[in-house]
Amino acid sequence: MRKILLFFISLFVGVGLLIWVVGFVGWGEIQSAFLIFSGWNGLIVLLLTFLMLMVGNWRWSEILKAQGNKISFFPLFRLYLAGFSLLFFAPMIIFGGETFRAYFLKEKYSIPWEKGMASVIADRIIELTIYILIILVGVIFLFLHQGLPSGQISMVLWGVLTFFTFGISIFYFKSFKKQSFLKFFAKIFNPKIDDETPFEAENEFIKFLKPKKPFFWKVIGLSFLKCSLVFIQIWFLLLCLGKVIGFLPTVSILSFFYLARIIPIPAALGTHEAFQALAFNGLGLGASFAPAFTMIERGAELAVALIGLMIFLRLGAGLILTVFFRRIENLSNNKKAPTLNGHFS
Repeated sequence: MRKILLFFISLFVGVGLLIWVVGFVGWGEIQSAFLIFSGWNGLIVLLLTFLMLMVGNWRWSEILKAQGNKISFFPLFRLYLAGFSLLFFAPMIIFGGETFRAYFLKEKYSIPWEKGMASVIADRIIELTIYILIILVGVIFLFLHQGLPSGQISMVLWGVLTFFTFGISIFYFKSFKKQSFLKFFAKIFNPKIDDETPFEAENEFIKFLKPKKPFFWKVIGLSFLKCSLVFIQIWFLLLCLGKVIGFLPTVSILSFFYLARIIPIPAALGTHEAFQALAFNGLGLGASFAPAFTMIERGAELAVALIGLMIFLRLGAGLILTVFFRRIENLSNNKKAPTLNGHFS
């Protein structure tokens, strides 16, 4: 019940922000910019979205391979798309898509829960780390270009940046010391908790976190490749809108794209428009183009997320049936056969 309530609250906040941005910019301006996209332009944006997710799946497969678990690319990609759909539609469920992926690895491929969960956490943490680095570069560039914004948007912006930068920093600090990140925060509420011993899933991640190993830098390289595809997508979108800008301004727009993604609102509805309106206006591109830009980009992600949702429903239904019949089988096996004298053995 609480998760459903959180979903609707975050959705209403997003819709409210979207209405505010559209009202501020004007629907006529947005519609004229939106009409530029049709045919091949839209297909290229969709293709780049698919390629970006395929690279993300490649990165995850490399993490699993480093654990000694080799799974074919396309069966794993189906699972990756299912997890992406959960992240897209219900980001307020913390590690919802990741938990689903880890559980399916356990049920389908007999990969222990700790190893599966460690693989998806490693995948997510490395991605968030790259996000934070790009966000810092892009936001700093924009503010040097136009000066610091004022008001509530500035507070939200710096609040989100501070929270995630602090969280990622503490995570790596504790991981390199081979201590528990989760117990560190639990210790705030219960000082008696010992954070020296990590959970099993954390131990699996610590084993992966070895900068001297080639596979670690391969995963980092794939993360930057994924970001490069999003960069190209943004540059192409701007080009179609008649906006030709340099490398750092494009990075700035990319940074606000990622900033909107880490705020738990379904499909980044409203937050993406608000942040990009700030970025477009600061870079002199015109705030009216921001909603059209975000709606086109979201449309491509929505198409992929719907495919992922269908996969999730299919995989989820099959998983539930598998678990259900396994439970029945276990119950049957646990029943003791009666002996000839009528007593149970």
